[in-house]
Amino acid sequence: MSTAHGNDRRIDNIEFNVADIARSKAFYGSVFGWSFTDYGPGYTEFYDGRLRGGFTTDAPVRAGGPLVILYADDLVATQQRVEAAGADICQAAFDFPGGRRFHFRDPDGYELAVWTAA
Repeated sequence: MSTAHGNDRRIDNIEFNVADIARSKAFYGSVFGWSFTDYGPGYTEFYDGRLRGGFTTDAPVRAGGPLVILYADDLVATQQRVEAAGADICQAAFDFPGGRRFHFRDPDGYELAVWTAA
């Protein structure tokens, strides 16, 4: 039985570090019509009708923009490919509700993350 996500190695999520989740929800909800699901005081998922993402207050506001998150069926193999291609792991793999992920910096210094379902 396959546990494949169907979007192996594709952009799956975009995460915004924000100062105020309520303010972000009000802005994106009123301007773009996004819907929201709260997952505790520090994280809210948004849905724009096509792509899911999140607002989090669990980390400082990211001056470089939102965090792009890719999905991988095999997190360990993907991390090995990322490292073999010369990227630096800037946050080791960690568990979160629903899965596991790591962060890396690409050759130009952009931080991205890769996750897999639990």
